[in-house]
Order: sequence, then structure tokens, then C-alpha cells
Amino acid sequence: MRAPVSSRLIWLVATLCLAVVLGASEGAYAQADPQNYMFNSGQTIQPFFEGWAHNADGSFEMHFGYLNRNYVEELHVPIGAENRMVPDGPDRGQPTFFYPHVNHRVFSVTVAADWGDKELVWQITVRGETFRAIAWLQPEWEIGVNAGGRFFATADGADTNEAPTLAVDAARTITLPAALTMTATVSDDGLPEPRQRGGRGGGRGTLPTFEQNPDGPTLPVNIPQIQRAARSGPTRTRVERVNVTWTQRRGPAGVTLASQGEPQDGVATVTATFESPGEYVFTVQASDGPETVTETVAVTVR
Repeated sequence: MRAPVSSRLIWLVATLCLAVVLGASEGAYAQADPQNYMFNSGQTIQPFFEGWAHNADGSFEMHFGYLNRNYVEELHVPIGAENRMVPDGPDRGQPTFFYPHVNHRVFSVTVAADWGDKELVWQITVRGETFRAIAWLQPEWEIGVNAGGRFFATADGADTNEAPTLAVDAARTITLPAALTMTATVSDDGLPEPRQRGGRGGGRGTLPTFEQNPDGPTLPVNIPQIQRAARSGPTRTRVERVNVTWTQRRGPAGVTLASQGEPQDGVATVTATFESPGEYVFTVQASDGPETVTETVAVTVR
């Protein structure tokens, strides 16, 4: 016959089980979730498909961007097994240089009018990890050819707006330690007129200052901060109403693009300095909002 179990023993066993469960839970919460970390370096690249657009000749444009999971580190992934597109790849104009963090509408690929339901895949491998962007003509993913991010009036010439003109001048070969000077000559018809934003309450119409509130909370000194000041990105200038953007598309990391003063007489100047020789490609875009024109500059650095 089984001996009766004392109530004290039952209480002791229940207490020990509860302690084990609580200890495991506290330990689990104490372990930081790696997905919530933001890294300056050491991470991978996720390419992504951003939609497709119709071309006048019946063909289609597939638009791509990428997420470089690093907040500071630039990456260079040459065309080949680790940076390829299929079909008809590996090279279909994709970048080999990757700025930190998120970069939208970096390049597009033209596919034939009879593309049908086929897939276009961009695959990138960094540090042994492979990620893909898969594009196809799903109706819900159709976008405009130029998706401007500003407000425009429709009654003052938006329908008759013409794209800016853009002419880029730069040497095609330089020898280190020389720097490269690139100029962009831009003109525009002044359309469309920007819509005036009114102050309708709730902070609308008021530009943020990004200045810290002296009476607001401060961060503890022992919390590491992302090196945002060290993060690189495309260089932007403004020629009257036209935004001019200089972007490195291909080539090794370590290039610095710096604007040289204010644009004069429709001419914007940027100087590129290089850390290492190689084959580089830069794109220059001039946009009035609805319309964007692009020029490409290929440079050999010896």
C-alpha cells in the first residue's frame, strides 16, 4: 500500500517547480533578441522588389532596391556567383556597391512585352548568407514610372510638365591620389509649381527642427549609440527647383562624394575621392518631382 504524501512535501515540490519556471522565464527575458539589435557592421544584404511599370513600347520595368543591414559599413559585392540575376544574368545592371541601411528604387531591369508570368530573381550572398528578391508582373504591384515624393498643383502646368535636361561632364580615367571632379548642368521649365502647404493645425506646415528639447529626457551615458554621423549615402544638391542626386552604383567602398559650393548658373559640382583603384560607376539624377532623368558615369581609377 502506497504511503501518504505529506502536504509539506507537496508544497516543497510545487515551490521548486515554480522557481524553475520563473528562473527560466527571467533568463529568457534577460537574453536580448538579436533581431532588435542595430549593427554598425558585420551584417548582410536583403535585395527587394519594389514594383513594375509599363513602358511606351509595351515592355516593362522591374524596379529594385536593397537593405544593407549595416548602419555604417559599406559593402562591395562584385557581379558573379554572389551578386547575380536570373534569367539572362548574371549582370543586368544591378549595383555592386551598397550604401548602409535602406535604399529605394536603385535600378530597374527592362523585360519584354511577352514576359508573361515568369520570374526575375536578384540574388546576393554576403558572409555566406544568400538572400533573394523575386519579381513578377503581379497586377497589384504596378507603380508609376516616376513616383515623386513632393506635393504638386495640377492646375498650373503639371499636365504639361517636361523633364529636366541634364548633362554630366567628368574625366573617364584618373590616377591616384588625384580626385575626380564631376559637373552636372541642369535646366528645367519650372513646372510643376509646388503646392503651398498651409498650417492646418496639428503641426502641419511646420518643418521639424530636430533640435533636442532642453527640458526633455536624456539618454543614459552607458547606452551605445549607432554611429549615424559616419553613415554614408548619396549626395544631393538643388539647382533652383531641381533635385540633383549623385550615387555610387559600382566599385569598391571608400569613395567620398562632396558637393563643391552652391550651384552657379545651373551647374552643380561634386568631387569624388577614392581610397583604392578599380572600376567605378556613378549615376546622376535630376528630378523636378514627377519627371526624372538619369546619366551614368563610368570611371577607371588607377
